Amino acid sequence: MKKIYLLALLVFTLAQTNAQTEIFNNLLQKHVTSEGIVNYKGLKADEAKLDTFISYLEKTTPAKSWSDNKKRAFWMNAYNAYTIKTILNNYPLKSIMDVKKKGKDAWNIPIAKVGGKNYTLNNIEHDILRKTLFDARIHVGVNCASGSCPKLGNLAFTENNVDATLEKLMKEFINDPTRNKLSNKKLQLSSIFDWYKGDFTKNGSLTDYLNKYADVEISKKARTSYLKYDWSLNGK
Repeated sequence: MKKIYLLALLVFTLAQTNAQTEIFNNLLQKHVTSEGIVNYKGLKADEAKLDTFISYLEKTTPAKSWSDNKKRAFWMNAYNAYTIKTILNNYPLKSIMDVKKKGKDAWNIPIAKVGGKNYTLNNIEHDILRKTLFDARIHVGVNCASGSCPKLGNLAFTENNVDATLEKLMKEFINDPTRNKLSNKKLQLSSIFDWYKGDFTKNGSLTDYLNKYADVEISKKARTSYLKYDWSLNGK
């Protein structure tokens, strides 16, 4: 009887997770273009649906039995949902940099509640995703609601799609001329590759990492500089 109960609980939990993730997925499909441009005005009108997903996050603690991909998907969805919520709480605004509370910026305000615990966006990105679920592609999975950020994908992450989706987003980001300008001998890169260089060079040089995705072959002697970051809102 106990085994039947545990199996039933597992099936119920899985169904609930899938249903709640689908709510977030539908919101992103509806209000985010394939280029990552976000219709925050539309999201504001649909905020009750976002709040339904956030209510699920508030009550859910990732289980130890979850795969790393499932955990990554969960925490990246949480980061992006709470980033959107931060924008909506302060909308209209020109930049997430305008968000301040008691001297803290948007990334250090404990806005995120997951499994009954409070987190900042920095907690989720640096203490959980980068520290315990490391994957350099996380940097294209979490979105800072700004023009120079890797684009926000218009779908929610799931255990099954997270690997392929991060691969696609990284390739698109590296080859996007508005975010990275690549040639054989000269690189003008997103500041993300400067700020988090160590994440991209754990298994080789930065050029090695870029060449995994770049449409042009980059010389190991290429001159590298970093582009000014655009913090304007990634919205219409």
